[in-house]
Amino acid sequence: MQKINLDQIQEGSRQSPKGKFGAFFKEISVALGRERDSLDLDKRHPFDLALMRIPPGKSFCPYHAEGAQWELYLVVSGRGAVRDASGTTDVTAGDSFLFKPGEAHQLSCAGDADFVYYVIADNPIGDSCYYPDSGKFAVRKEGDEMVVVNAQETDYFDGEE
Repeated sequence: MQKINLDQIQEGSRQSPKGKFGAFFKEISVALGRERDSLDLDKRHPFDLALMRIPPGKSFCPYHAEGAQWELYLVVSGRGAVRDASGTTDVTAGDSFLFKPGEAHQLSCAGDADFVYYVIADNPIGDSCYYPDSGKFAVRKEGDEMVVVNAQETDYFDGEE
């Protein structure tokens, strides 16, 4: 059995250039040996677990829909606002919710204290992401590197013949 305490995991962070988006995280699965870049499912793990913390006034990332990834959330503390296709829903400690592939969503802190939650994701190989507000798409290049494009809809065969 592998075991680690949350106090032993270094907290990472991600911030957008202008400060609208930002969060802190502890990658629990990585601390337990998950190798992100491996194609070997024994090394990659079938799911990923992270403890997330969004400060007041911030969102974790833009409104987006994963192409193939499932995400399960469990709120630990604070107050959050979860945006999806039906609008915005307030969530608090003890609430749990799920997004399946193709369901756009965004998590934000909606209170004066940090919004803290666990997220479990299956992180499928070759996943992509669509950002409905901006029309952008993101696809994984290698490892954690992403290619993000702002594209216009076109015919499937456009430029192919």
